[in-house]
Amino acid sequence: MDFGAVLQTNPPSARTVQLAKLAEAHGFSHVWTFDSHLLWQEPYVIYSRILAETDRIIVGPMVTNPGTRDWTVTASTYATLNEMYGNRTICGIGRGDSAVRVINGAPTTLKTLRESVHVIRELANSRAVEYNGATLQFPWSRGSTLDVWVAAYGPLALKLAGEVGDGFILQMADLDVAEWMIKTVREAAANAGRDPLSVKFCVAAPMYIGDNWGHMRNQCRWFGGMVGNHVADIVAKYGTESQVPKALTDYIIGRQDYDYNAHGRAGNLHAEFVPDEIIDRFCLLGPAKDHIEKLEALRAIGVDQFAGYLQHDNKEETMRVYGETVIPAMAEHIVAKK
Repeated sequence: MDFGAVLQTNPPSARTVQLAKLAEAHGFSHVWTFDSHLLWQEPYVIYSRILAETDRIIVGPMVTNPGTRDWTVTASTYATLNEMYGNRTICGIGRGDSAVRVINGAPTTLKTLRESVHVIRELANSRAVEYNGATLQFPWSRGSTLDVWVAAYGPLALKLAGEVGDGFILQMADLDVAEWMIKTVREAAANAGRDPLSVKFCVAAPMYIGDNWGHMRNQCRWFGGMVGNHVADIVAKYGTESQVPKALTDYIIGRQDYDYNAHGRAGNLHAEFVPDEIIDRFCLLGPAKDHIEKLEALRAIGVDQFAGYLQHDNKEETMRVYGETVIPAMAEHIVAKK
């Protein structure tokens, strides 16, 4: 299993770079960031600095969207970073949440998401693509490679992820929901004539090493509020009696208005409706052994990467324990002599 660290690009940018370097030092393979241009600093600029100051870490957004950036500009950014730093980028993409809602927009359609995945991937892989009635290609790009991983929750979005995604991102670590979604994505991939095992699966959720459960839950309660935005969209579209697991839909009954000014931040008041049970199901909290137990269960249902959100007050210690205990415990064990 691979491990990623999910950061916000809060100023100073040097702090984000520092945390990314620490993630690499502790054995994480990926550094992901939020991508919401009004709420936080521009991630792609910071990626360039991270890549310059690390050796192997892979960077990308969790997640970007097709609505706030021209797709050809996004692809050009990836291809440029890949030329500069040797193909160490990845693209997580979804319909859009805070980046579009803060500017009074709305998530894009699934049709738009599907088309954007194709255009971004082809151009960023140094290939030609049809776009706006023309055949386009970067004449300066050679050998660039980029995987595009689709973030999804609802049935139709999961189907799209299986049909076109190099990977699937699920932003929660609930075992029952993850198992259902992985099965749904793999079935969609198989029905589209793809090898279902070729689609990689990333579960992303807050990780917090500690023993004060009340404090840990309060530091991570924001996550249930963030996920609730997407769940509310699903309920609005499909109702409460859809095929979506009730573990995902029932908890938002007490949800009211959401304040994007506090999006993704510990201690925000608009997440007070999230019960402790949901935090425990959606996140990885507690001592290292509890994390390892849940990670082993996630791996058993097909998860290839766990990406831990670090929007709390224990970033360095959590990464240290992961580097010294959790990641080694999840690694393949090879002995020097048999």
